[in-house]
Amino acid sequence: MLAFAANSLLCRAALAGRHADAASFTTLRLTGGDAALSLLALARGPRRGAPSSAWASAVILFAYAILFSLAYLRIPAGTGALLLFAAVQLTMIGAGLRAGERPRALEWAGLAVSLAGLVLLTRPGLTQPDPAGAASMLAAGVGWGLYSLRGRGAFDPVATNAAAFLRSIPFALAASAGFALVADTRVTPTGLALALASGAITSGLGYAIWYAALRGLSAMRAAIVQLSVPPLAAALAVLTLGEGVSLRLVLASVLILGGIALALVGRSAPRAAVRG
Repeated sequence: MLAFAANSLLCRAALAGRHADAASFTTLRLTGGDAALSLLALARGPRRGAPSSAWASAVILFAYAILFSLAYLRIPAGTGALLLFAAVQLTMIGAGLRAGERPRALEWAGLAVSLAGLVLLTRPGLTQPDPAGAASMLAAGVGWGLYSLRGRGAFDPVATNAAAFLRSIPFALAASAGFALVADTRVTPTGLALALASGAITSGLGYAIWYAALRGLSAMRAAIVQLSVPPLAAALAVLTLGEGVSLRLVLASVLILGGIALALVGRSAPRAAVRG
């Protein structure tokens, strides 16, 4: 979870500090992630053939990564992490509904509370996050949720992720070329280091560590553990990037994370037996 939170800090530090443009940061991040995951996959033995869905997953991964970078041109790390993981969880819930899951009353209540938190965070006002940045991060969260859903149940998650990262690089290079035609592109040595660290360490190695941890966690505990990412990102952003914490962000965090926790509790609770 520290790795996931650090992704927000590294991206925000690179972009807000003008050490890299969004497209270049994305390209370097995906390249670094592919290198780390490919080495891990090779160390575990011969890589199996990439799944037929690898290209589709690569498109979704690239969309998530570029929207993530574009968002952090405009919004703080703590706010971005909160929006990202709220969108991820709502996407997961929506996928469950579409698959025919029947939510319990507590799950509906939790969803309503989380949506209220999102409305509070994004409604107009003096401390509202930049609308374009917030929209980009929400879209990035949907992309990450879809990417996670596609990879769920993968036989070899490390190799599957490596295949998607590799295939996402041409899209990132095309985006970088397009950005270079309409805007200034830049990568300083600091930006290069931040992007590669985000890709190889907090993305590539972070994903590998997370998949290893999942073996010892129930689905309920794994979901609850992920709720620690936005507060971690916000706290680390205050300590390392000097970002402030607004009352609106605190209240929205309580509503969004509390609502998600309520929904997870409702999902794990046994259904009452039907009496004849």
